[in-house]
Amino acid sequence: MASLGSAIIALMLTTTTFELPGLRVAKTLGVVRGITVRTRSLPMSILGGLSALLGGRVVIFAELCESAREESFQLMLTHARRLGANAVVGIRYDTGPMVGAAEVLCYGTAVVVEPATSA
Repeated sequence: MASLGSAIIALMLTTTTFELPGLRVAKTLGVVRGITVRTRSLPMSILGGLSALLGGRVVIFAELCESAREESFQLMLTHARRLGANAVVGIRYDTGPMVGAAEVLCYGTAVVVEPATSA
């Protein structure tokens, strides 16, 4: 059976908080981020516009937003792995409109965590 320490190395732990219960931050590696910019295709814009006329949730746009969030999250994790991190804490998202597109930024602090030792 693998020890907790080796399991931590194999995983990329993520949290919106700044602590991971049972673990301690051994090293802070700095800010990591992933950014993506997405545009809608013409057919998607037409379908979304028709859905918006009817009111309610516009599923086609919600799916586009979710895929952009997931892509920016994965890009952030890739950045963290390149720095040698096994966790990212304090994760946040930021979005902003651009002309004809939307920007999604995911960022946090890359850290190396290890099991906390009880004193």
